[in-house]
Amino acid sequence: MASSTFSRWLRPDVYPLFAAVGVAVGICGVQLVRNISTNPQVRVNKQNRAAGVLENFGEGEKYAEHSLRKFVRNKAPEIMPAVNKFFSDPK
Repeated sequence: MASSTFSRWLRPDVYPLFAAVGVAVGICGVQLVRNISTNPQVRVNKQNRAAGVLENFGEGEKYAEHSLRKFVRNKAPEIMPAVNKFFSDPK
C-alpha cells in the first residue's frame, strides 16, 4: 500500500507541481516572518501589547517602503522589456 502511493506521487511528472507548491509555501513563510518580526502593528510579547496604540509613523513608513518597493518604483511594469521593445518600436 505505502509503496504504491509512494510510486504514484514521486514520479517525474509531479516534480513541477511540488516545485510550484514549494515556492508558494516559501513566499507565504517569508511574508509571515516579515510581518511578525518587522510590522509595527504586530506585537508579540506582552509588554509591547500593553502599550496600546502607538503613533509610530516613522516605523510604519520604514515597513511600507521596503527595499523591493524602492527598487521597482521607477521601473516599467514589463516582464521582458527587450522583447516588448523589439515588437513595439518601429524601425
